[in-house]
Amino acid sequence: MKRTNYRTYFIIIIFSLAFFRCSKPVEPYLNTKLSFEERAADLLSRLTLEEKVSLMRYDSPAIERLGIPAYNWWNECLHGVARSGLATVFPQAIGMAAMWDTDEMFAIATAISDEARAKHHDYASKGKRGIYQGLTFWTPNINIFRDPRWGRGMETYGEDPFLTAEMAIPFIKGVQGDDPKYLKLVATAKHFAVHSGPEAVRHSFDVYPNDYDLAETYFPHFKRSIREADVYSVMCAYQRFRGEPCCGDKYLEDLLRNKWGLKGYIVSDCGAISDFYRENAHHIVDTPEEAAAKAVKAGTDLNCGDTYYPHLIEAVNKGLITEEEIDTSVKRLLLARMKLGMFDPEKEVKYAQIPIDVVDCEKHRLLALESARKSMVLLKNENDVLPFSKDVKKIAVIGPNADNDEILLGNYNGYPSVRITPLKGIREKLPDAEVKYAQGCRLAEGLPYLEVIPADCFYTDETRKTKGLTAEYFDNANLEGTPKHTRIDDRIDFEWWTTPPFSDMSYERFSVRWKGVLVPSVSGEYALGGEAFSGFKLTLDGKIVASGESGHHAKKGYERVTLDKGKSYTIEVEYIQNDTEYPHVRILWEVPGKNLKQEAVDLAKASDVVVLCMGLSPSLEGEEMNIAIDGFYKGDRTDIKLPPVQTELMQEIVKLGKPTVLVLLNGSALAVNWESKNIPAILEAWYPGQAGGTAIADVIFGDYNPAGRLPVTFYKSIDQLPPFEDYDMKGKTYRYFEGDPLYEFGYGLSYTTFKYNFERIPSSVEAGENIPLTVTVTNTGDKDGDEVVQLYVSLPDSKLKKPIRSLEGFKRIHLKAGETRKVEFVLQPHQFAARNEENIPLVEAGRVSISVGGKQPDEKSLASGAVVQTSVEVNGERFYIND
Repeated sequence: MKRTNYRTYFIIIIFSLAFFRCSKPVEPYLNTKLSFEERAADLLSRLTLEEKVSLMRYDSPAIERLGIPAYNWWNECLHGVARSGLATVFPQAIGMAAMWDTDEMFAIATAISDEARAKHHDYASKGKRGIYQGLTFWTPNINIFRDPRWGRGMETYGEDPFLTAEMAIPFIKGVQGDDPKYLKLVATAKHFAVHSGPEAVRHSFDVYPNDYDLAETYFPHFKRSIREADVYSVMCAYQRFRGEPCCGDKYLEDLLRNKWGLKGYIVSDCGAISDFYRENAHHIVDTPEEAAAKAVKAGTDLNCGDTYYPHLIEAVNKGLITEEEIDTSVKRLLLARMKLGMFDPEKEVKYAQIPIDVVDCEKHRLLALESARKSMVLLKNENDVLPFSKDVKKIAVIGPNADNDEILLGNYNGYPSVRITPLKGIREKLPDAEVKYAQGCRLAEGLPYLEVIPADCFYTDETRKTKGLTAEYFDNANLEGTPKHTRIDDRIDFEWWTTPPFSDMSYERFSVRWKGVLVPSVSGEYALGGEAFSGFKLTLDGKIVASGESGHHAKKGYERVTLDKGKSYTIEVEYIQNDTEYPHVRILWEVPGKNLKQEAVDLAKASDVVVLCMGLSPSLEGEEMNIAIDGFYKGDRTDIKLPPVQTELMQEIVKLGKPTVLVLLNGSALAVNWESKNIPAILEAWYPGQAGGTAIADVIFGDYNPAGRLPVTFYKSIDQLPPFEDYDMKGKTYRYFEGDPLYEFGYGLSYTTFKYNFERIPSSVEAGENIPLTVTVTNTGDKDGDEVVQLYVSLPDSKLKKPIRSLEGFKRIHLKAGETRKVEFVLQPHQFAARNEENIPLVEAGRVSISVGGKQPDEKSLASGAVVQTSVEVNGERFYIND
């Protein structure tokens, strides 16, 4: 008999007991075998009230006892990962809408979300969990661009709810990914519900749209973004809606969650909760705790931009809200973080494997170029003046937007490593030609055109023996102690990215002080200032001239000062780099006394062709801006014409009779009436992203055939529009505007021509049936090109409430010269319904007029075959639509 080894058994037992004592069981909220719902409920049960409330802040602190890391919910990716350093920058949203290309939108969103995921995990690996480093993105802005005066309209997909939804849905899907378990990112549809200016009163404005406009214009794209794209988050707007602030309105929450099926969370616009209480805003409650309680009771789960949600603890103590109501919001937020994989091992989350070198990669750069090309809208091409021959020898590139990085990037933007302005794009296109530049004019009177101060104007001291400025570089963000390095810099124009000024310093945290003298080149009134993402201060002769610090975007500041030619002025500049992802600083001025117009006219005289680069700028239009000059106020526009200084310059140049193209770079519609009559070619280029200059050169010199279409109506004057504050849609957008526009919604030219025919369409259908149809499209010109096939519906017999016509389908296709292709559509009953007095949509007996073509129907396009139109008879009883 074999002897039992009791000593071995004893050792095994001891080690087993020790193992089980030392190894803790996996907590349910960390158990990846459980559902997210079970895990979130378990984690919620472990939180104190104070911890729950802390998780409802956009800048949520860590809860270390439970292993919950700090997390900042505020991230942006409107047209590229924004405010987070290096990123690929695509055309501004309004430009992406001008592509009319849903596949391209999905590709762009996929590229953006790849970069966002890679950047987040790179940040997290370094212990960085701050603003603009997370996975929850407050994009897209799908508000309707109902009035061209709104400064933030550039962030939208235009004026039409159908086009907006069709562009938003693939964008949201590309952002959120297709994994059955994990979200790639969270997209946020904003700003719910009826938000489109004026910017100056957005914190106090009360909007009273009628039920018809809500159902037909303001709600459809939000509803579709939830039902068809499953957007996981919605941001509520600043203003009031029929008396209630949008972030405190239970009616709006009921629509989102109960009627349309929102599964995720609602976040406030930044500072919107404080507007409930502040006297210069809505002021509908008397205390901060009432404001916080009201918002949470109305379903606003997450608070951005202020410290109001910590008042929820006091609100519970006062009986204004229960802890159980707070639990509902906290659980939604925990679910979102779990669905993003934040509590799971990275190896289990496929999106966590995206490498950091995807950021600014060649594939994404090419996609930015392709999308910029697709966004270009050719508005005029008289006598086929375009494309210009590439054999031209002398080219004048004129205008304040010709060589300006800012107009490439728009707003809510990232920072690409390569930026191609129109001037640079044309020079690269024609390296053997003489391509010269003249600014010509300011963008607008009252807005200086700031340029980097040249090296010739700086000296280390008043002896003027040594050019440049003495620079002291500190390895801290406080200019403290002994400088790590000292050197002479010839000027202040630095863009460090992730390469610090010296290898033994960190690019994330350092500071610099430059000292010396500034010697102006001419006498007069200068605009003197600087630009930086982090903090900077410019002092001249002991007086602070410009300073600023911004955690959201590059800060540009200036002051007007009178300087004498040849006089020495002591100058000191301080720069603080404190954990921003785009370390850069520039010291700028505008030199007085230049005859910009004459310089441009002289250049045009000596050139074979002229490229005018005019328009607007993110310094003129945008979000709640500190600007008040002729034509512009607080980010909005008070007129829609080009600033007069630009038109006056163009009038002088056009007199020369040179072949000329006007390239417009802007984020909103322009009333370019004189320009349209007098300049032979006009190209709308929007804010085109990092590759905009290449795309512009490709179009005007014939290497790309433009096919973009306007996502907004270009009116002739604000006199054609109702008051800006009026949210009724009567008289606005192509659907309800009965006047004569300058360029209509959906308009855009090509270097080739297309002809349409109906191949299949029924003569009649029964009420409740679909209308299937097929058209053939033939490229009848001699150039290959894209065509945007657009389908519009109108109801000429109906007496019910309806638009003049409505876009109900579109497809962007590519056709070689002479090629014919079939394009199919299926119109569903809700797409040719009208609304009765009870605002119920229904299909009634009568004609449905259907047009298909490259634009809206008119006499000329119908006669040429560029658009075809027919009617389908609807028979039978009224068919009511389940809305």
